[in-house]
Amino acid sequence: MADLGKKYCVNCLADVTNLRLRCTECPDIELCPECFSAGAEIGNHRRWHGYQQVDGGRFSLWGTEAEGGWTSREEQSLLDAIEQYGFGNWEDMADHVGASRTPQEVMEHYVTMYIHGNLGKACIPDSIPNRVTDHTCPSGGPLSPSLTTPLPPLDISLVEQQQLGYMPLRDDYEIEYDQDAEKLISGLCVNYDDEDVEIEMKRAHVDMYVRKLRERQRRKNIARDYNLVPSFLGRDKKDKEKDKTGIKITKEEKEQRVRLRALCQFMAHREFEEFFENMHKERVLRAKVRELQRYHRNGITRLEESAEYEAARHKREKRKENKSVVTSKRGKEGKDGEFAAIENLTGFELLSDREKVLCNSLNLSPARYLTVKTIIIKDHLQKRQGIPAKSRMPSYLDKVLKKRILTFLTESGWISRDTS
Repeated sequence: MADLGKKYCVNCLADVTNLRLRCTECPDIELCPECFSAGAEIGNHRRWHGYQQVDGGRFSLWGTEAEGGWTSREEQSLLDAIEQYGFGNWEDMADHVGASRTPQEVMEHYVTMYIHGNLGKACIPDSIPNRVTDHTCPSGGPLSPSLTTPLPPLDISLVEQQQLGYMPLRDDYEIEYDQDAEKLISGLCVNYDDEDVEIEMKRAHVDMYVRKLRERQRRKNIARDYNLVPSFLGRDKKDKEKDKTGIKITKEEKEQRVRLRALCQFMAHREFEEFFENMHKERVLRAKVRELQRYHRNGITRLEESAEYEAARHKREKRKENKSVVTSKRGKEGKDGEFAAIENLTGFELLSDREKVLCNSLNLSPARYLTVKTIIIKDHLQKRQGIPAKSRMPSYLDKVLKKRILTFLTESGWISRDTS
């Protein structure tokens, strides 16, 4: 009597009480899943006929070895829930499956069987075509989301904050770059009756505003990276004289930094310092190459000989320097001693070198010589114009001195020979 309620496959006579497939066109044709999948045909029944699944909802899709004992009805409810609520909403999916399943059980069963199981491996390819690629970079590139991420507040005092107009909690300044950028979106509003042209125009305004925000943040990042705020406040005056390697910065390097300052917006501070360090190494190498070329021109082919050559060259230069110093001292002493009698008198700085020699040889003061020179030249000009000379010579001027001065002025070209 217990077998009266059982159902059997019409092809293989297997027990199909829990699960059978009934033909919708042929009456009394019920097959087991194995015969149905093999395409069994009996009498007028054909494999392409329509079918209907008949089950009690108590069999397992994954077999008896599957964990949790999930029935077919629960599996169907799980697939309906994942389609209705979406992946990740495990609490709503557990309520849909039934009170006997917890959200943790629902998540573990779906991930194990439908994603990492054989079904997931067969349905989900290793490389998904046409997948959207994220081209943004988190390292500060042109499209980086980090450009709009606030930086840590500056470590400055309250007085310095007021001086800069800096708001540390917002990492903003009272006067920002492109201060009127917010006007692009301050009056925007979305209306239901907007036309497509108006919507695109508003999107363009938002896009322009986002670009301005990114540019503003980019400038803040550059100022923070290059430590420009402490430099403006005068904190790093001592650090400017030396770079990170401890090498003193020369005047040429400072000028070169100023000329290449425009590159700072394209290079990080670390890259900029490495660039200048490499340039310094290049100058050192060039100087070393020139030194080796000079050794080669002087016939030195080994580095051991260069030390002896440099020592000898240093001695020669030292001797030349000492000799020039001694010669200059002697010349200065002789020159000072030559005009010692008249160099402190009035008018000495007005005389030429030859006039100084003349006054020193005649034992004549510069002021008296200039007086006699003025009288003689004035009389010479009056005679050339036909005016009789009426000037009188000073009493200290005798004939010998007058003749010597006249001869000197004639040889120097102050007066002509015919009138002298």
